[in-house]
Formats: sequence, structure tokens, C-alpha cells
Amino acid sequence: MTKYAFLIPLLPLLAFVLIVFFFRWKEKLSSLFAIAMIIISWVMSVMVLLETIARHGAPYEAFYQFINLPKFILEIGILVDPLTAVMLMVVTTVGACVEVYSIGYMHGDPRFSRFFAYLSLFLFSMLGLVVANNFFMIFIFWELVGLTSYLLIGFWFEKKSAADACKKAFITTRVGDLGFLVGLFMMGFYLGTFNYGGVFEKVAAGVVPAGILTLMAIFVFGGAVGKSAQFPLHVWLPDAMEGPTPVSALIHAATMVAAGVYLVARSITLYVGSTEASLVVAVIGIVTSVMAATIALVQNDIKRVLAYSTISQLGYMIMALGLYGYDTSLGHHSAGFYAGTFHLMTHAFFKGLLFLGAGSVIHAVHTNDIQDMGGLLSKTKITAYTFMIASLSISGIFPFSGFWSKDEVIASTGGHPIFMFLTLVVAFMTAFYMWRLCFLTFFGKPRDQHRFEHAHESPKVMTVPLMILAFLSIFAGWVGLPWLSNGFSSFVFHGEAYKTEASWLMMTISTIVAGSGIVVAYLMYYKKVISPERMMERFKPIYTLLYNKYYFDELYQVGVLNPVMAFGRLMWKFDAKVIDGLVNFTGWFTIVWADIQQWFDKWIIDGAVNGSGWLVRQGANVLKFIQSGSMQFYALFILTGIVLFGIFKFELVFISYRWPTLSIIFILSVVLLAGVSRMIQGGYETNENAESEE
Repeated sequence: MTKYAFLIPLLPLLAFVLIVFFFRWKEKLSSLFAIAMIIISWVMSVMVLLETIARHGAPYEAFYQFINLPKFILEIGILVDPLTAVMLMVVTTVGACVEVYSIGYMHGDPRFSRFFAYLSLFLFSMLGLVVANNFFMIFIFWELVGLTSYLLIGFWFEKKSAADACKKAFITTRVGDLGFLVGLFMMGFYLGTFNYGGVFEKVAAGVVPAGILTLMAIFVFGGAVGKSAQFPLHVWLPDAMEGPTPVSALIHAATMVAAGVYLVARSITLYVGSTEASLVVAVIGIVTSVMAATIALVQNDIKRVLAYSTISQLGYMIMALGLYGYDTSLGHHSAGFYAGTFHLMTHAFFKGLLFLGAGSVIHAVHTNDIQDMGGLLSKTKITAYTFMIASLSISGIFPFSGFWSKDEVIASTGGHPIFMFLTLVVAFMTAFYMWRLCFLTFFGKPRDQHRFEHAHESPKVMTVPLMILAFLSIFAGWVGLPWLSNGFSSFVFHGEAYKTEASWLMMTISTIVAGSGIVVAYLMYYKKVISPERMMERFKPIYTLLYNKYYFDELYQVGVLNPVMAFGRLMWKFDAKVIDGLVNFTGWFTIVWADIQQWFDKWIIDGAVNGSGWLVRQGANVLKFIQSGSMQFYALFILTGIVLFGIFKFELVFISYRWPTLSIIFILSVVLLAGVSRMIQGGYETNENAESEE
């Protein structure tokens, strides 16, 4: 089955094409066909995973070279290794659950079929990104993921907030993608190939200078910063919650944002070769994690709390991967790669469950504000219990999935006290804000009685996916059990096991930290022993700072958007006044010059030509009388010429009077000749008339 792995992304693409061209008028058929295709992809992914385990993680690669130059090779192909197999399972599992859930959530939407077409196109893009065997293909699918996320975030484009959110997401991630593109150009120039194996082999051989390798790795990481919403390009993800909740679960919890982590994991050899680049990755990861967790503490929109939680958890993964490269480059072995990819898998399940659970809550009470909820446990039992399972998992409580992966992340910080302390702080905050969310939503008295009375459990088509993801949120992380972890890590490390021992001390510390967060949330929002309002007043400046998200949006508005808009307006004025002015002046001058040329042509050129003709015609009117047809007249004319010539010769003696005299004589001669000619002509005409009368 592995050799047919290329069909896994093509099946959702087939669903997209058929829905767009044939099924879009039949909503039920569109949804069922899309679900059938992703389920078949899931079955194939299971078979690929089993075959990869049977090969002990040995990679399978198939490709076609469509550009083969002496110093550059470009391929289209697939690569199936343990990382690919795990990601295929993650994407298809969460994708199938989300599509089934969407039947109930999107029921009655006028663009129901279009929604499933977009979901299918997105799954094709993400699965294609996962199976690609080179950086060129991953970039193509990377951009297609960005396009489909734009379409899904802005699915309800008639809402201004949704339209603005999809543009914000698209433009912000493009900033990171520009860095990724620069890294690819450097890769092609210095290495002559984009194939993973070829790139990593040459990097390991030291073909690339150290400084260039560092820049290349950092630029590639820029793509991950944008796609995985890491500081400072994190601002798009919370606003992306304007899309339908299934979109939030699929794109912004389990797949699209996970693509950045996947890219770093796939490129880990680049970071192993550069201490500086690895440290940049680790620092960005932990800064993002702490920052996002603090913001999530005070948010009241249920989906925005989960959005900042996602940013924080992605920072966890990025930090772990960065520490792996940093430590390995120093000659030490770190669990960072294993921890980062392991947490990526478990996070997909419990975060997908949290978003779908949030959608079920919104479906019940028709509001996102947790301050308007309360007491929903009695109304939405399945939603509440599955949501709390996911909350326990993300909090890192034993024995849920998140406990095992989060412990590995914390363990990966060994030898780095600052990183370890900050990860424990994030663990405490995660448990606190998740259970603040649970207590305010499902416990206590209803704070909006009208909404509470009309609340109801979601239909089975929505609750069954919740139960499936709840099962995975409990048990998927058990592959990290101490007596199984060497086998799982061996699979992840392609046969080179990460030897780990159960650190009971670390487990105890992390459990106490997570439990403390839950206890504090319980005392504040359930027992009311600690007053949240009083805490807000006491730490009002800090609360205001966190509630306004460190004013990042305002800073971007002042520091980036306003200057860009001002520059745009300046360019518009320059275009309108200078460029358009020059063009308009050129047009005006051309018209005026044409008018001048027309006048000159009409009155000067044509006037000269017509005047010459008129003079000739007038002269002809005078001289035509010379042509009388009479031999006597011609003899007289010749005689007159001889006389005039003689007079001219005679006038040579009287030089001072020559020209006046000649002029007078000439004029008199012409008049005389004309008169004589006229008389002769008149005589001829008289004779002819007389003859004709006879």
C-alpha cells in the first residue's frame, strides 16, 4: 500500500472536483462523498503506518525528475517515513471527524456544498505537503494550504470581521513565506537540489559554509513562524476564529498551524548543523508559548482562549525541536525531536476535540462569550464531559495523552534551567485558563437565563466525533509509556531509539504544577474563595495589558499598517498628480500640437499650394490671349521681341536708366500685344460668325 501513498491526497482532491462540477446542487451527496473520500484516505493511512512499522521505520521514496541539469535537479515525488506516517494518521483522523461534525454544524447554511468542497481541497493540500519528498513540492502545497485557509476563514465573507480576518491571515503568513522562499533560493543555489535526502547529505558533509547554513535555516524557519503563528507573526490566528468552528478545529488546531512544526521537524538536519539557528528556534518557541499563555488567562471568547492556547502549545513544540538541534550540535543527545513530534500528535487530538466542543457549546447557546454561559453541564453532558477530558489532557494530568507528551517536552529542557522554568510556568497557566474556561462554561449558575433555557445537546452527528477524539485524547499518548517509549522513539528516530528512563521526579513536579493551576481555577471560579474581580482591580495594569493582547494589533497598526497606508496614499497622490499629470499633459500637448499642425497645414501649406495655383491661374488668364492662332500675331510678337532685345542692347549705354525703361517698355509691349491679340481674335470670331450665317 505504501507505493500507492500518493493516492491519499488525491482522493480529497477528487471530492473537491466532483463537488464543484457535479454535486454542488445536492448537499447530502456532496457531504457524504467528501466524507467517504477522507475515510478511504484514513484507511490507506492506517495501512501505510502499519507497513512503515513493519519496515522498522525504513523510508520509502518514489520520484520523477522533470528537470535534470548538471548543477540542479528538480523532482516530483513522495517520501513515506515515520514522520510522514504519523502525520498522515493525524490529518486524516482529525479531518474525518471534522467533516462528519460539519454535517450538523453547517446544516442549513446556503453554501453547504461549497464548505465541503473547500474542506476537501484543504485536506488535499495538507496531505500533499506531508507526503512530498522535497522542499520545492512542500512549498507548492504550503501556498495552497494558505489559499484554502483564506477561503475557509472568510467562508462567511458577508461578515466584515470574517472578511478582514481572512485577509489578515493571508497577508501575515505571506510575510513568513517570503523568508521560506529566500531559504529555498539559497538551498537551490548552494546545494543544487531540493530533495530532502540530497539536501541533508550535503549539509552533513559540510558543503554549505556555516554562516550560509545559519541564514538558510533561519529563513526556512520564517515560513514556520508565519504558518504556526509564532511571535511576532502570531496576530492572525486569534482573528481566524471568525471562520466556522469546524474550520478552527481542522486548520488552526490540527493541520495548518501544525504544518510549521512539521516543516521544522522535517528540516531538523539544518538546525543540527547550526547552533545559532537552533537557538533562535528555541527562543522564539518559548517566548511565543509564555506570551500566548498569559493572554489566554483573561480572554472571554471561548474560541479565542483556545486560539491562544494553540499558539502557546505550538511554541512548546517549536522550543523542543530547537533545543534538539542546539543540544545535538554541542555533542549532547536531547529528546527534543521526539518530544516535539510526539506532542504534535497528541495535541492534534485534544485540541481538535476542544474546538469541536466549543462549537457544540456555541451551537447550544449561540454566543462565544463564556461570561454569558454557566451551568451547561446539565444541558450538554456529552459536550461537557468530552471537553473536560480534553482539558485534563492539555493540562498534562495523568494518565491522559497530554501528560506523556508534555512531560517529554519538559524533559527536553534538561540542562537549560531557564527553559525548564518557563515550560513549567506555561504548564501552570495552561491548566488554569483551561479550567477557568470549564468552570465558567459548565458549572455554577447560568449567567444568562434565556440562553440557558434554550440550550440543548448537539445532534449525534456532532457528538460522535467528540467521543472519538475524547478516546484518542485519553489513549493516543500511551505510546509514550516508559516501557513502550523506546519502541515508539525508535520508530520516530528511524531505528535509533531515544533511551529514556521514567523520571518520577519530573512527572511528580509537572503533575503538581498542572494540578495547582486547576486548584487555583477551582477556588476562583467555582468556590469563589478568591475573587477574580478583586484580583483584576489589584493587578489592573497587568490585566489590561493581557486583555488587550500586549497591544500587538495596535503596535502593528501604528508601526506597520499606518506607515504602509500612508506610503500607499503618497504613492496614489504621486500617481494622480505627477504620473497622471504627466500623462494628461502629454495628451493635452499632443492635442494642441495637432491643432497647430492642422492650422499650419490648412493655412500655410495648403495656402501656399492654393496661392501658387491661383497665381498661375491668374497669369494664365492674362497670358492666354497670346495664343491667338494667328500667324500675323506671332510675327508681330517675334518682331516685338527683336525690338525689345535691340532696345536692351541700346540701354547698356544708359545703364542708370536701363531697368526703369525696360520695365515701362515691357509693360507697354505686353499691353500692346494683348490688345492686338484681342482685336485679332475678335476679328476671327466675327468672320467665323459671318461665315456661319451664310
